[in-house]
Amino acid sequence: MICATLEDFLAALPPNRAICGLDFGEKTIGIAISDLRRMVATPTETLRRVKFTEDATRLLALLSERDIRGIVLGLPLNMDGSTGPRVQATQAFARNLTRLTDLPIAFWDERLSTVAAERALLEADTSRKRRKEVIDAVAAGYILQGALDRMGHIGNGGPS
Repeated sequence: MICATLEDFLAALPPNRAICGLDFGEKTIGIAISDLRRMVATPTETLRRVKFTEDATRLLALLSERDIRGIVLGLPLNMDGSTGPRVQATQAFARNLTRLTDLPIAFWDERLSTVAAERALLEADTSRKRRKEVIDAVAAGYILQGALDRMGHIGNGGPS
């Protein structure tokens, strides 16, 4: 089920279960996973994309293995907030995924997540080769952490 808002997503989640963040790209899917209290996002791995059926099978197997109960999917809006082909591809991926799983799915604005991930890896003096290997998972971590922080604010009765 695709949730219209983060509030709806939070309401659909069971308590004390991990969720994942996805950075859906043309060639890869970066994956980050939260802790059970949904406080911290940890970059986990990057799947190299092949075709939807195979990608979904591998992704859902990983989510099942780790008992993941929700998906936050980065939405690649343009800098002016408008949508383009990448947003449409991401939304199509989410719609296709709902045919294979009952996990709730929420979108999170991912603008500048890859830039932030690249900056963090550079500051950590990560080699170019290693950055290329982990950048998508780190970007997924930024996506998920943003959503977790917002969900924590919603859960604490803060303003919407």
